[in-house]
Amino acid sequence: MPDPDSATAMLAIMKHVAVVTTSRADWGHVEPVLRAMRGRMRTSLLVGGAHLEPRFGLTIEAVRAAGYEIAAKIPFLAADDSDRGMGEGIGRGVVGFTEALDQLRPDLLLLIADRFEMLAPAAAAMALRIPIAHIEGGEISEGAIDQQVRDALTKMSHVHLVPTQDAGDRVVAMGEELWRVHVTGAPSLDHLRLDAIPEQAQVEAAIGMPLEPPPVVVAFHPTTMHRDTVDEAEVFFAAIEQCSMPLVFCFPNADAGYARIIAMAEGICERRRNAVLRVNLDHLHYWGLLRNAVCLAGNSSSGIMEAASIALPVVNVGIRQQGRTRAANIIDAPAEATAIRAAIGEACSADFRARLEGMVNPYGDGHAAEAIVAAIESVTPGEALLIKRCGGS
Repeated sequence: MPDPDSATAMLAIMKHVAVVTTSRADWGHVEPVLRAMRGRMRTSLLVGGAHLEPRFGLTIEAVRAAGYEIAAKIPFLAADDSDRGMGEGIGRGVVGFTEALDQLRPDLLLLIADRFEMLAPAAAAMALRIPIAHIEGGEISEGAIDQQVRDALTKMSHVHLVPTQDAGDRVVAMGEELWRVHVTGAPSLDHLRLDAIPEQAQVEAAIGMPLEPPPVVVAFHPTTMHRDTVDEAEVFFAAIEQCSMPLVFCFPNADAGYARIIAMAEGICERRRNAVLRVNLDHLHYWGLLRNAVCLAGNSSSGIMEAASIALPVVNVGIRQQGRTRAANIIDAPAEATAIRAAIGEACSADFRARLEGMVNPYGDGHAAEAIVAAIESVTPGEALLIKRCGGS
């Protein structure tokens, strides 16, 4: 029987890492990392934002169902979907994350990607002098405010866990010291190696629609760099409705304009029998859906980062993902109806699918979580980690 005193002593010397998740969008990325941390460091999971909202499927229940203890809940989303609401949400988030982190005082705060709300825990940690480790910095998405958020998080962070060498080079070019930058791959890909992806019948039960013939999966988010954040969405939804294949719509992110995108998807689903909208589809069923799809269409980063691992054709529309590293499965189309229809036709062709056989995903091979945890283990908390040299070295 283990000695309780030795177990307590071991827990005391482990690094204590606070991990933030604010929506289903990042949970599938963060969860493999939390899994890899078990037995190697203490973790405190901070859950906030869309996870706590019934309108986004109350996905905190999925976090609990996966067996994770929640250290703090931070509600901050505004009631509306305006840009002002986004700004107010950041403000509320700063207060909530400051209170939680002040109580926990972890050795390190782990953040991921580029959602606007991630600015809140980063600001709180900066004020409390808690070092930040950031996953997926160095990426490019010029058509969304995500670009500015990601770059801001990079400059606020002390350990950089980047998905590709190109991303790492960009982080160093921003003046970050070489020893702080670790090329790890994207942790969302680890699910394909670690988990049993649901079979077709299970996915059909989850989405409420047969997967024969294979559907087009639609994931479209507001274009937050445009004054009208859904101008591209209106063109896209008008074009996608003319597609005769079955359609499975995924809920958009909680960015300004999301309610109009939901309304457009609901309208199409009301007008035709072979279209469904899923408020929340967990990451494993989402992988299962992609495996049974004819293509993915929209402007989601999942088309860029994840779909390449299963050689799924992707029609990437508009400017949201402009500049991001791409694999051969991506067909870029401007937000113009004729171009969108032509791109979907090409993506659904047998010839295009055949050309993708044997392709390699530039975002990694499913071992990212291991590399991320090893990188975190390699750093020593304290002033040497907190104090950053300008210009790098």
